[in-house]
Amino acid sequence: MPRILTVDDSVAMRQMVEVTLTSAGYDVLQAENGREALDIAHTQNFDLVITDVNMPQMDGLTLVRNLRGLPSYKHTPLLVLTTENTPERKSEGREAGATGWLVKPFNPEKLLATVAKVLK
Repeated sequence: MPRILTVDDSVAMRQMVEVTLTSAGYDVLQAENGREALDIAHTQNFDLVITDVNMPQMDGLTLVRNLRGLPSYKHTPLLVLTTENTPERKSEGREAGATGWLVKPFNPEKLLATVAKVLK
């Protein structure tokens, strides 16, 4: 069963993502911000990380850059799930090392299809 770390400062968004993923059989752990997620990533490995962009303490793109710097996360899929949809931000995400970019509010089927695709 693939393990997924979800990172979002919104409790409601974390819950919606968790319900969507656990209903599809994924093992999900949550973090409230990039700093907490990075601390968790130092002690545990995940098959996928899904992160918001705008969060306190450490934003999602900084988290992506930091995760890419860890040997165990060099090839791990890192998805960004955010309200931001500008080509500039998406380009920034790619440069940081993000595998994909999903826009909120998310469609559960699309999220699951994307997760399945990047975990293959």
